[in-house]
Amino acid sequence: MTESRWLAATRCELIPPREGRSVWIGGREIAIFNVGDGFLASDNQCPHKGGPLCDGIVTGRSVVCPLHTWKINLESGAVDRPSSAAGCVRTYPVQVEDGIVMVRLPLGTADREIIQDCQIVQA
Repeated sequence: MTESRWLAATRCELIPPREGRSVWIGGREIAIFNVGDGFLASDNQCPHKGGPLCDGIVTGRSVVCPLHTWKINLESGAVDRPSSAAGCVRTYPVQVEDGIVMVRLPLGTADREIIQDCQIVQA
């Protein structure tokens, strides 16, 4: 089993309902989405051409990539559209503590080196 750790990503109020934001945390660019009734997190790159998922349209518990309209399920990371597409996006567990969105990331060298470096890239 891979070790992991909960890391603070951003304050809840910085992500409006039905929008996403990119944060750098643990050496990774993570997209955090406010889906209305909670938050979901994934890597910020579409598996098609690397489009910034945080800039996509949030629909239900999915996001539509702003570059070529691939639809990604934010719970599983699977590509919903186009149906013939292969690939997926890595997703991460999320919880909210005292108004802070926390993301559970696997430990690695970068995580240990910059674990305190949680900076909002796009707000």
